[in-house]
Amino acid sequence: MKPAAIGLAASFGFGDRIGLATCGHALAVQQHGEGIVPVFAQQSIREMTRTGRSPEQVISDAMAGVRAAGYAGPHGADADHLKTPADVDRTAAAGFVMFTIDPSDYVEGDVNGCDEADLAVRYRALGDEVGWIGRYIGKEVRLPTGTVVALDQTSCRRAAVKYGRAVNHALAMSRHIAAVMARRGSEYEIELSVDETAQPTTLCEHYIIAHRCLTEGMKLVSLAPRFLGDFEKGVDYKGDRSAFERSLADHAAIAAMLGPYKLSLHSGSDKLSIYAALARHTRGRFHVKTAGTSYLEALRVAARHQEPLFRQIIEFARSRYDHDKASYHVSATLKDVPPPRQVSDARALEKIYLGSWDDTPPGAGLSAPGRQILHCTFGSVLTDPLLSVRLRGVLESHRDTYAQLLGDHFGRHLRALRAGMSGYYRM
Repeated sequence: MKPAAIGLAASFGFGDRIGLATCGHALAVQQHGEGIVPVFAQQSIREMTRTGRSPEQVISDAMAGVRAAGYAGPHGADADHLKTPADVDRTAAAGFVMFTIDPSDYVEGDVNGCDEADLAVRYRALGDEVGWIGRYIGKEVRLPTGTVVALDQTSCRRAAVKYGRAVNHALAMSRHIAAVMARRGSEYEIELSVDETAQPTTLCEHYIIAHRCLTEGMKLVSLAPRFLGDFEKGVDYKGDRSAFERSLADHAAIAAMLGPYKLSLHSGSDKLSIYAALARHTRGRFHVKTAGTSYLEALRVAARHQEPLFRQIIEFARSRYDHDKASYHVSATLKDVPPPRQVSDARALEKIYLGSWDDTPPGAGLSAPGRQILHCTFGSVLTDPLLSVRLRGVLESHRDTYAQLLGDHFGRHLRALRAGMSGYYRM
């Protein structure tokens, strides 16, 4: 069965950076994912570059896993973090049907702290590029949550400076996607990612971005705002969960009012402590995107079946971490965990660097600083001619172990989401 557009159904993206994880992903969906549509083929252009894979390989590996697992349900294919028309052309030709537009190169992330005078200067410099912002100034949006979103002049100008050029780029990308997929005679859907900023997306910014994109014809199925709190790679949510939930309720209300479209949670792996709230407040209109956590479970296979290789990968990862972490939001340092030579016990080493569900409170995701060190260095490991071949060999020799670990790992993710959906759907 080929990948297809999913629409507004609850969905979950499984990133697979090696090409051997789909059987385990499918096992988790078959056992625990009722009511949630999987996206098995999901990879960004950046990840493909770092792993030396092509869009065709990503699709081919996912489809081979679907067949091997005997999975017969619907599933999508997400070309993640696309920045250029050329990215669209490559991924569309390979068979992707969901396109995640990443306009982060056009976002002005330092706007929140500028004063009124500086803001006015920067706003006027954009000129006609953001002339459309005028239609929003002075409006007031009342949400069913009781929150009133005031689109005053300052807030609108700030949104225009921060996101105006990004919205224009996203619309140009969406028109290119529409033209490419029309020529192919294929269905498609678009996700817009505006989450890669230091400051959370305000309600005013969310409303303006989504309204502008929808009125200009973007086939928007999901939007990824920058939510309140910290979404670091490889660990559970960091922040005030009550504040997050209040903010989430307002963002979900805007999505329901304007679309409806789904809210997308990026860097979503291991954030189990907020899954139920996400599912509940969106009434099941959500998309969760994961990537590196499947790679970490691959390393767990090595830890259990080829300990010397696991130790070698850790040493190599530690040597690369300070360089490779530059493009990630992480807080772990090398000082937070001991080098492998100081840990003689294999199970203890696994817990330190990968975490353990046995040590995790109910309803929470895995948290261990070692996970971030291993997560950020996946590209270096998977392009190392020796380590990559040896790791793949271990996974191919222990496919059942890998599938079982992934089934358990993602089963926990899916169950946490379904718990939040239970108030709106018969599970």
